[in-house]
Amino acid sequence: MEKTNVMRLLEQKKIAYTPHCYADTGALSGVEVASVLGQNPETVFKTLVTYGSKSKGYFVFVIPVAEELDLKKAAKSVGEKAIEMLPQKQLLPLTGYIHGGCSPIGMKKQFVTTFHETAARYEHIFFSAGKVGYQVEVHLEDISKLIRYSLADLVVEREG
Repeated sequence: MEKTNVMRLLEQKKIAYTPHCYADTGALSGVEVASVLGQNPETVFKTLVTYGSKSKGYFVFVIPVAEELDLKKAAKSVGEKAIEMLPQKQLLPLTGYIHGGCSPIGMKKQFVTTFHETAARYEHIFFSAGKVGYQVEVHLEDISKLIRYSLADLVVEREG
């Protein structure tokens, strides 16, 4: 399996992780990735990058793949009046990652990062290893050795 920068960073900090590759499965959506990995979609997370409308600061939100980011809740969690999704063409220059391979670990700069509160419920969570087709499985608490993050309710409430 190819080693990504995220995997190298985890190893440098002696953080235990399990790499997963789904590159040749045809899985595109996060829910498909969870299925291919045989995991509950609630434990597989996607990384979204936003910016504050007024502050022009950047914010990273990590939420379960089947969920939708609630922009109002997300803004409130970082003390912003409003946030917007970062246009896809700005993702690579800002973070060093492409759409579908964005990881909360190893961005060009450290941005305020918030995980959806449900991440704390699971022994391990999965997120991008920094390259499309690769995921890492880690203990949430161990991520604090690499980045500062907080937990908050970030997703759109489901009806029913």
